[in-house]
Amino acid sequence: MEQTAKGPAGRAGTKKIRIGNVTIGGGSPILIQSMTNTKTEDVEATVAQIRALTAAGCEIIRCAVPTMEAAAALRDIRRQISIPLVADIHFDYRLALAAIENGADKIRINPGNIGSRERVRMVVDACRERQLPIRVGVNSGSLEKELVEKYGGVTAEGLVESALDKVRWIEDEDYDNIVVSIKSSDVLMCAKAYELFSEKSDYPLHVGITEAGTLLAGSIKSAVGLTLILTKGIGDTVRVSLTGDPVDEVRAARQILRSLGLRRGGVEVVSCPTCGRTQIDLIGLARRVEAMTADMPLDLKVAVMGCVVNGPGEAREADIGIAGGKGFGLLIKKGEVVRKVPEDELLDALREELENWSE
Repeated sequence: MEQTAKGPAGRAGTKKIRIGNVTIGGGSPILIQSMTNTKTEDVEATVAQIRALTAAGCEIIRCAVPTMEAAAALRDIRRQISIPLVADIHFDYRLALAAIENGADKIRINPGNIGSRERVRMVVDACRERQLPIRVGVNSGSLEKELVEKYGGVTAEGLVESALDKVRWIEDEDYDNIVVSIKSSDVLMCAKAYELFSEKSDYPLHVGITEAGTLLAGSIKSAVGLTLILTKGIGDTVRVSLTGDPVDEVRAARQILRSLGLRRGGVEVVSCPTCGRTQIDLIGLARRVEAMTADMPLDLKVAVMGCVVNGPGEAREADIGIAGGKGFGLLIKKGEVVRKVPEDELLDALREELENWSE
């Protein structure tokens, strides 16, 4: 269903990196990423969640690998999914080696918490053998003490210095198949850090606001942060980090990219906020329309309006829409009223039009 935007959606000057069956960087379309919240060791539950995420539009998936059992599970998971699989590793380089051995398409590490340079070298050598990219992740919550002291606290400048230092750890091993992420829950700090890093490096960037929060607050915070970053032409993959169902992360990311003109495909539902003229259950109707159109393979805008006074005019920019009235509603195409429909038949009338849609 989902169609990525054509042309240089990402930062055209970044290095091209291949992750499994997709390419990022170098002007490739910006891809949506999420992370499972199942126990990776539970292959059945993890695969089910990844398939749901894929159906929602997820294009790269990351799984936590905190145990050897989780690393071993990646082999069965990889065989049952269609999108690239990223192994998220902390502290134990042996988990990274096991994840690579079991089919991960990319490894996410912070070289600083893996341990010695020798251990990092072992991970790099294993990735080099299979030409797997390494995502170097730096987080404001784990910024090195010396950099906190140097900059008088956690700052964008400190995060960038840390990221560049960790990148050099990989480069020192004569390897440059690298993706970088610099995460902070502070929106302005995060946006500034990505901007500063992009001026100093051409590695592709995975962008997002970490620990953004629950569905409403996290979506808003992520939308603000990603807008500040993406509108500067920065970013090659995105994640909206939410506390909850990761499918909501993907849906939020799609909406953000579409709102910025960086993604096309799928049905966009627009609806009015209701007012005293509203005489139907507009909120419920809008939700039902959104659910009904979620998986429709169409690239169009659907308007759901609460009254027949301003409905036709407000829906003018939509491809198709409905406007409710007392006991009846209007079906509208390209701003023109097509017909009047009984209120309880509005949803069915819209569904029929969409299922038989042709330009």
